Amino acid sequence: MKKCRVRKAVVAVAISAAMAGGAAAQNPLVDPGAAKGVHFHPQGQMPSAATLALRKEIKSGLPFEDMRDFAESRRGFLKAPPYRQIMADAGHIAWDMESYDWLLQGKDFPSIHPSLQRQAVLNMGFGLYEVLPGKIYQVRGFDLANISFIRGDRGWILFDVLTSKETARAALQFINDTLGTRPVTGIVYSHSHIDHFGGVRGVVDEADVRSGKVPIVAPAHFLEEAVSENVFAGNAMTRRGRVQYASLLRRSPFGHVDQSIGKSISAGMPGLIAPTVSIGQPFQELTIDGVKMRYQHTPDTEAPAGMNTWFPEWKAFWAGENVTATIHNIYTLRGAPVRNSLNWSKEINAAIHHFPDAEVMFAAHTWPRWGNARIMEVMRAQRDLYANMHNQALHLANQGVTINEVHTVYEVPKSLQRQWAARSYHGAVQNNVRAVLNRYLGFWDGNPANLDPLSPADIAPLYVEMMGGSGPILAKGRELNAAGRYREAGEILSRLVFAEPANQPARALLAEAFEQLGYQSESTSFRNSYLQLAAELRTGISDKAAANAGSPDVIRAMETGQWLDFLGISMDSRKAEGMRWTMNLITPDNGETYLVEMSNATLTNIKGFRSPNADLTVTLNRADLELVMIGARTFEQLGAEGKARFEGSLEPFNRLRAILTPFKPDFAIFPATANARETPAAR
Repeated sequence: MKKCRVRKAVVAVAISAAMAGGAAAQNPLVDPGAAKGVHFHPQGQMPSAATLALRKEIKSGLPFEDMRDFAESRRGFLKAPPYRQIMADAGHIAWDMESYDWLLQGKDFPSIHPSLQRQAVLNMGFGLYEVLPGKIYQVRGFDLANISFIRGDRGWILFDVLTSKETARAALQFINDTLGTRPVTGIVYSHSHIDHFGGVRGVVDEADVRSGKVPIVAPAHFLEEAVSENVFAGNAMTRRGRVQYASLLRRSPFGHVDQSIGKSISAGMPGLIAPTVSIGQPFQELTIDGVKMRYQHTPDTEAPAGMNTWFPEWKAFWAGENVTATIHNIYTLRGAPVRNSLNWSKEINAAIHHFPDAEVMFAAHTWPRWGNARIMEVMRAQRDLYANMHNQALHLANQGVTINEVHTVYEVPKSLQRQWAARSYHGAVQNNVRAVLNRYLGFWDGNPANLDPLSPADIAPLYVEMMGGSGPILAKGRELNAAGRYREAGEILSRLVFAEPANQPARALLAEAFEQLGYQSESTSFRNSYLQLAAELRTGISDKAAANAGSPDVIRAMETGQWLDFLGISMDSRKAEGMRWTMNLITPDNGETYLVEMSNATLTNIKGFRSPNADLTVTLNRADLELVMIGARTFEQLGAEGKARFEGSLEPFNRLRAILTPFKPDFAIFPATANARETPAAR
């Protein structure tokens, strides 16, 4: 990883004409035609007759007369800042609410699922809100998550500190400018996802944490989960995340409109300061700065390490990310271990019965709920749907329905379909019920033909041959698109694109099918994936530089064994044939020793062992090793500085380094989309 250079800034927000003395910074994702409903891509299609008909049918069946969410999302609003962009310290735009302002025109956009458009408008809240007078506040619309401020005796206790230090710093400055400056006296991480801890360096000095002045509270195993989820498959997750979150797609009625739990992910610099207080009991009480809190440990729900919080003196319930304004992912398309929907339901149920007199519920995303009856209505809706998906998916599986069929058979109970809190904006019902079966039964559907499947590229030519070649497939694809049968069109055209990557009419037709499916999708994960890949089929993978999401803090937080494991993943095993050696790695400052062995083209390690006959022994402090891990120093440089000692032959060391693969999150999902040229119009 390249060493990240950041410039210091007194204020994190350079931005509006009023504050910066000039126009807002130019965002390459802004679509000038968004407000007018003009498609940003020259090959882009308007919603088809089939899409419009489906949209009309969907709209007639949803309870748009229920406007309570709008009142709740506006309740307690105090002030908006005079800017709508936040700049990163590195000079690019870290956050831009202005790019979504076209959603506030009051127009009905036919290229957006009507329910999703409603959610996208609700997520346009921007500014400071009072959740509980004089006690609880939130800054919303500064990042994907909310940052919550609890007023203690002396200062602010912060719940979830956003993704980037720049957005978190701006939020703290804004509340202090509005309500009066107060010090940070505590921080709580609700769970182990980066949009809830990444902004920590924007709100607290690490020295104050280490001295005990500012405690950081987190669920048990937080650090392990925060680091491991994005390490071993981190590059693939980054690429897939750019698809699921459409982070390089124009903000437009025909592109990115929302991320269901917030607008998008900020593009500043994430960090990590290790927690100092761990919550591992089912219920655990703690008082910080005079505020009594009862933490509910909720592992294996939305995150492997997570928790809720109850404020007994105020009858206020903090739901973390376990209860928001959407049904979440049981399986997330970016990639992560499948979540336990039954346990998720049970933890919500525990909150219902342990905190039955709640009068306010707020969370890390979306907006709060007030009044006991309303809170229980929302919690029961989500409790019941997570349990229903679990139970009925397995009910169907026990009757022979497979992972490739269950999403076509399962139906959300009608009573839940008409509750906004039970709509699947972030997760997708189709995905979630398949994930339940995958958790219990794995990905095999029981068909021996699928035990050792051919790759898409290998089987596609046979499909094309059996269908009579590309001509009949293109003709059928046009026919299916015209009939609104976009899933079927996607199936056959995808085969043709894999068989003939240079077939541009096939790519264009497949993009048209994906685009209409995106317009029809209520889930942002589905919509974004369809539209992002339609754009890649048309124009290739975007060469826009994504903002740096690498975090030296997260890398430093890796255990040495995790780092060695990742070297084993980075190593090209095909180039290691015939290699056999052992190496001791000793870090005296933390007393650790690792024995690393290359055998059978595989790199393994074990903690607490060393070999007296090792080919090489490397000794350096863990603090200096971290400089190598983040790319700030090389082993040679540390050796020259007297900070690393090498005993034995350097050949194993050099041979390993020669076969490491630098991963880049720009690999193609469809062939010929890397550096592809624009396809001709195929209308």
